[in-house]
Amino acid sequence: MGHMTQPPKLSVLDLVPINEGSSIAQALGHAAELAVHAEDCGYHRYWVAEHHGMAGVGGAATSVVLAHVAAGTRAIRIGAGGIMLPNHAPLQIAEQFGTLDALYPGRVDLALGRAPGSDGRVAMALRHGNAEEFPQQVMELQAYFAGDDRLGFTATPGAGAAPQMWILGSSTYGAQLAAALGLPYGFASHFAPAMLDEALEIYRRNFRPSAFLDKPHVMVGFNVFAAETVEEARFLASSMQQKFISLRTGHGRGWFQPPVEGYYESLPAGHRAMLDQTLACAAIGTCEDVAQGLSAIIRRTGADEIMVASQIFDHQARLNSYALAAQAMAQISGAVDISA
Repeated sequence: MGHMTQPPKLSVLDLVPINEGSSIAQALGHAAELAVHAEDCGYHRYWVAEHHGMAGVGGAATSVVLAHVAAGTRAIRIGAGGIMLPNHAPLQIAEQFGTLDALYPGRVDLALGRAPGSDGRVAMALRHGNAEEFPQQVMELQAYFAGDDRLGFTATPGAGAAPQMWILGSSTYGAQLAAALGLPYGFASHFAPAMLDEALEIYRRNFRPSAFLDKPHVMVGFNVFAAETVEEARFLASSMQQKFISLRTGHGRGWFQPPVEGYYESLPAGHRAMLDQTLACAAIGTCEDVAQGLSAIIRRTGADEIMVASQIFDHQARLNSYALAAQAMAQISGAVDISA
C-alpha cells in the first residue's frame, strides 16, 4: 500500500475481562499486571475500552482504571480506547483526562467513539446523549483542553492538558470526522472488520492537516491468540469465540468463560461463519503464525500502529500471548515490505 515509512508500533487493548468465578478486584489486578508486562515487552500504548452493563467487562469507569494501571508503569502511553463521548458531559471528560495528564504528563491518550458501549436500557441509565451531536461534543472537549475563554469559564483540571486525541470507528463515519478534524484514526477491525478498507481509504483521501497532525495516522485492531502450539492457541481462542456467540445470540451478559476443547468445530455452520466474519482480523497459532498474520494486516492496511486484543481466560496464558505477539512483531520489523 505504500503508506508506511517504518514498521508499525504495537499496542494493547484491554477490556478488563472478569472471568467466571473471579471478581472485579482480580480483573483490575490483572489489568495492572498486563500494563507492566506490556511495557516490559516494548508495547507503545495500553488502552482500556468503555463498556457498560456487561458482567464480564470491567472497564466501565475507564479513567479510574487508567489511573490504577498507570501507577505501576514508567513510560508506556495509557489511554481510553475509547471513551464513548455521548455517554458523558464533555466537561467531565476534560476534567478526568486533565487529571490523568497532570498525573502522567505526556503519556495520556483519549480516543473517542460515538457508540453507547451498552444496550438501550443501560444507555437510559447513563442519561445517554445524542450520537448525532458527537462532532460538536468532540470540538467542545477540544475547547476545554485549549482553555477557550469563550466558554465563560475554565475547565479545572482540563485547560492546558494535552492528551493525544483520537477518533475511533467501525464504519466510515468516524473516518470522515477524523479526517475533517485532522486527528489520528483507529478502526475497530478486531470485532467489526467489514468496512476496514473503505474507512481507511476515506480517511486518507479526505485528511486535512491540523495543529495536532500533519498527515494521516492509522491504527487497526487485531486479535492475537498465541501459544507454543497451534492446538493450544485454538483452545485459548475459544473463550473469545464463546463471548461473541453469546453476544450475537442475545445472551451476552455472562462472565468471561473458560476455554472449551473443540468449541469452534462443535458449532453449527452458521455460527462458525459468523465467527469467521467477526474475527477475520486475527492470528491464532504460534509466534510464526502470528508473524504471518501481522505481516498480512500490515501489507493490507499500511497501518502506522497495530492494537492487539488478546482476550484469554487464563491470565498467565494471556501474558504469554502478548509476549509472543511482541516477539512476532520484532521478527518481522526488519523484513516488512512497506512498499507492498
